[in-house]
Amino acid sequence: MIEVLSKELNMYFSSLVAYIVIGVFLLVMGLFMWVFPDYSVLEYCYATMEQLFDMAPWVFIFLVPAITMRTIAEETQTGTIEFLITKPMQLIQIILGKYLACVLLIAFALLPTLLYFYTIYELGSPKGNLDSGAVWGSYLGLFLLGATYASIGLFSSSLTNNQIVAFMLAAFLCFFCHWGFFYMSKLPIFLGSTDGFIQALGIENHYHSISRGVVDTRDIIYFLSFISLFLGLTYWKIENRK
Repeated sequence: MIEVLSKELNMYFSSLVAYIVIGVFLLVMGLFMWVFPDYSVLEYCYATMEQLFDMAPWVFIFLVPAITMRTIAEETQTGTIEFLITKPMQLIQIILGKYLACVLLIAFALLPTLLYFYTIYELGSPKGNLDSGAVWGSYLGLFLLGATYASIGLFSSSLTNNQIVAFMLAAFLCFFCHWGFFYMSKLPIFLGSTDGFIQALGIENHYHSISRGVVDTRDIIYFLSFISLFLGLTYWKIENRK
C-alpha cells in the first residue's frame, strides 16, 4: 500500500496536478474570504469563517473529481491496471494506496487555509473573538467531506477508461449525495417524519451538524460508512474486471 501511495503522490507532485488543485482552491477561497463584497470578512465586520465552509463543498465538487479522475481510468486506458493487480499485493491495498494519496492531497490544500483562521483570530475585537470550537468542527467536517468525495471519485474512475467521463460522473454523484437527498425530501410524496429521514441520508445534513462544533459520533460513523461503501464498490468493480 505504501508503495502505491508513494507512487501516486510522486505522480501528483511531479506534474502540475497537485499545484493547480491547491492553487485554484486557495485562490477561490481567498476571493470569497477577502475580496468579493457579498462574502468578504472585511465587509461583514464580523469574525467568522462561514464563507470558507459554505463555499468549499461547491469547490470540492469540481476539484476532487479532477484529482481522482485519472486514478483508475488512466490505468485502465493504458492497460497498466492488469500489471498492477497482478503484483504481489492485495487489491484492497492498491485501492487504499490510491485513495489515501487523494485524501492527502486534499489535506495539503486545506492546510494553508489555517492562515485565514489565524488572521481572523488576530483581527477580532477583542482579539480571539472567534468561535474556535465551531471552526475546528467545520475543518473536521470539511476534511471528512473531501475524503467522502474522494471515495466517490475513485469509484467513478473505476467505471470507465475515459478521464473526462470519470470527472463528470464523479461531480454528479458528489452533488447528488450532498444535496440530492435534501431536495428529494421537499417533494410532496415525503410527508411528516419521512422528510427528516430522507435528509439524514444525505451528506449535507451531517456536514452542517459537525460544522456547529459538536462532534457527534453518529456523523463520524456516517462519513466512515459512506467512504467504506464507495471503496467497497470500487473493489467489487475491479475484482469483477479481473
